[in-house]
Parts: sequence; structure tokens; C-alpha cells
Amino acid sequence: MRAFFAAAVAAVLLVAAYPPYGAGWLVVPALAVFLWALTEVSTVRRAAAVGAVFGVVFFGLLFPWIGELGVIALIPLVLSQAAYPALYGALVRRVGTGRSLRWWAVATGGWAAMEFLRVRFPVGGFGWGLAGYPMGEYSPARAAARWIGTSGWSVVLVAAAAAAVLVLHGWQKRRLRWLLSATVAVVAALVTFGAVAGPVDRGREVRVAIVQGSTPCPGEHCENERFRTYRQHLALTRTIAPGSVDLVVWPEGSTGGINADPVLNREVGEAIAAEARRIGAAFLVGGDRVVSETEWVNANVVFDRSGRIVGEYRKRHPVPFGEYVPARPLFGWVRELAAVPRDMIRGTHPLVFDVGFGPFGSVISFESSFARYPRDTVRAGAKLLVVATSQVSYPYSAASDQLIGITRMRAAELGVDVVHSAVTGRSTFITDGGQVGRRTGLATSELIVGTVRLAEGGPTLYVRWGDWLQVGAIAVGAVALTGRRRDPQSSGSERR
Repeated sequence: MRAFFAAAVAAVLLVAAYPPYGAGWLVVPALAVFLWALTEVSTVRRAAAVGAVFGVVFFGLLFPWIGELGVIALIPLVLSQAAYPALYGALVRRVGTGRSLRWWAVATGGWAAMEFLRVRFPVGGFGWGLAGYPMGEYSPARAAARWIGTSGWSVVLVAAAAAAVLVLHGWQKRRLRWLLSATVAVVAALVTFGAVAGPVDRGREVRVAIVQGSTPCPGEHCENERFRTYRQHLALTRTIAPGSVDLVVWPEGSTGGINADPVLNREVGEAIAAEARRIGAAFLVGGDRVVSETEWVNANVVFDRSGRIVGEYRKRHPVPFGEYVPARPLFGWVRELAAVPRDMIRGTHPLVFDVGFGPFGSVISFESSFARYPRDTVRAGAKLLVVATSQVSYPYSAASDQLIGITRMRAAELGVDVVHSAVTGRSTFITDGGQVGRRTGLATSELIVGTVRLAEGGPTLYVRWGDWLQVGAIAVGAVALTGRRRDPQSSGSERR
């Protein structure tokens, strides 16, 4: 039973590494306790059960706010995510009990593979809870993300945790000293280089106003909510002085619905265009638009300084069971899905706009938790990134701070400043090094104005090569897994 208890403790410690707690230093101890727990059971099946306990506790405590959408939303998500550490536990225990270099390689590569798969499957994946995200709390670690990305930090951290387990078991001291020295050297080099390396080349300053208009009824739905939300954003925008900013950002869901879409409703579009002309600024306006009885789009509409709509970026990664229903005929019996009567039409590619101050791009809410979408946008030429989100379903939860923790690592690994704009969550500005500026309150109506800079020079190593360290760790783990040499204390019964 102590292995199961240890797994639960490890999960609690790991949750404490993420916002709103922010004790990022706990990642390695938490992972080490979990890996140790896997070595304390006698069979692969029990190791899978230990992994499942870890997964259920970790994911259940990391995002309980999803339960505000109903238990039907929380339980399937937690169980589907917990299946990954269960499979991971079985894999790691299959190669031994933490007393060989092979075990270390499989433990490290297996975790890398788990995160690689988890952000892709099922139904497009889920990006919350990657082990590398808490490194955003520390500036040297954030700076190193430009080389290895969040995924690379996950590899380094689990490698360190696995090495700690080998120390605990006293595995072959001579080789152990070499492994420990190499692990410590890698961590020290990343932190040192991150500390001494300056920010990426930064170019022109851009003044940006984030309009967080909130809604008339945070946390619940009310009559004519979307139009009233649009009116609140418009009222705040009218307080911006002419010529004071280059870009005005309205978040996801600030327009749209039946009667507040700037594309379909001429009056709404003209009101926003008039503000663009008055202020002399471009606008990025988030909204959703019904296109048929069965489909809709979630888009960021961009106006230039003259008030002309120059294009729109359409969200590429919808929230499963929130913005579309996968295999809809199979879930007709779920009454709660009546709240999702239409499926979102996915965007097909990143878009970069240049409306006078330089090229910028955007992603929308959930998809910012997947590095591939912001990275594609920067690779397409964006020198500034806008993350537009809503958070209206859980305005008073930790969800907003957790998303900012994610987007600050996006800023660091991609080497671009980020404008993080929310309707009811927190809004803020994030520099290319992941430094977060002043945050708005939750579910407040606020206008914040800040200065960001366009990225200049070549892209970061992570932009060029992506998840290279993660892929390398997976390859090394796969080679180790196919090896015949077993852990000295592996049981003969498990070979069969």
C-alpha cells in the first residue's frame, strides 16, 4: 500500500508546482517519489495501478474547475488522462526496479513519449500539466526554453528524477557517479546559459490596449448576454485616447452570437471600425459566428487603422465536447451535449497580419496550450503573438493563471512577446523571456495599456527544430526498451 500512498503524495506535490501555488521546484521531488513508487511494486499490473492512482489524483486536483461544466465533463477527462501514467507505470516497471542505466533511459524516454502522445491523442490531445511548465517560474529556466522548449524541460526534469531514484537504490556506484555528473551538468548548463543569455533581439515598440470588458453576468448566462458583452467592450474602448496605441485587442467571445458579430451585423462592424479610425489603431476582435444549423466558426477578426476588415484567423483546435462533439451520433444519449448543437469549423493554417506596425499573429484560448500552433504562427513570420481567450465558463478559478503559466513558456520558447487577452479571466502582457506584467483581476472590467516589442533577427532554436530533445529522448528510450539486459532485481516471472 505504501507505493499507492507515495503515488498520491507525488501527485499532490506535483500539483503544487503549478499555478495558483507556483512551487516549481517541487517537480523533480514529485517525479522522483512517483518513480520510486513504481519500483516498490512486484508486478507490471500493480505498477499500472500505481500510475493510475498518480494520474487520477494529479489531474483531478490540477483542473477541478472543469467540473463547473458538470461532472460529465470532468470525470471522462481525468480518466482519459490518467490512463497515460498508468501505461507509463507498466512500461517502466517492465524493464526493472530502478537499478540500471536501461531503466533510467526508459523512464526518461517513456515520459517524453507519454507527453508527446498526450498532446495529440485522443481527440487532438490535452495540453495541461506538462512537467516543463512550472519552469516558467524561474527566469534562467524560461530563457533556456528558447533552445529546448517546454517539452525539453520535461525531459531534463524527469531524467533528474530518475537519476535520484538510482541514487536511492545505490545502483553500481561508478556508473552512477557518471550519470549524476552528466545530469547535474546539463541542468547547470541550461540554468547558467539561461541566466547569462540576454533576450532575443527586440525591434520596434508597439503600444497595445487590452480591453477586458467582462460580461454582465460572470459565471452564469443571462438575457442578451453576448450583445451586452460587446457593448461593455465598446464602452471601455471609447475611453482610449486617439493616437495612444497601435493595436487594440478584444478577447475571444467579446463579439458574436446572434446579434453582435462584426462581420454579419453591419452596425456592430461599423461601430468597431469607427473606433479604429478615431484612435488610429488596428483592432483584433474575437468572436464566434453561426454559419449553418450544424456549424460555426471561432475567429479573430482584424481591422486596420482605416476600419477596414483585412482578414480573420480561425481557431484550428476546437475544445472536444465544448466546441464540437467527436463522433456525435455515438453521444446522443448525453443530455448535457445539447448545449453544443453545432460543430466548430476548424481553421486550416496560421495567419500573419501586418497593419502598419509589423507582422503579428494570433491563437485562440485552448490551442495556445499546444506548442505546435503558436510555433507555426511564428514560423509563418509573426513577430508578436496575441492569445485571445474567454474563460467565461470558469471565471473565478485557477484556469486563467494556469493558462498564463502556459503562454509565458510559449513566449520564452518562441522568443516573441505575447499579448494575453481574456474576457473574464486575467489579461496581461508577457515579454519574450516569459516575464509577466501586471495582471487584471478575475471577472473585472478593465483596460490595460502596455508596450511590447516585435521580435527581430533569426528564430530561436526551438522555433527551428521544435521538440528535438523530446524526440531524441523517445528514440533513446525505445532503443533501451528493445535491449535484452534486465535490471538486476527483475523477477523471473515477469520475463514470461
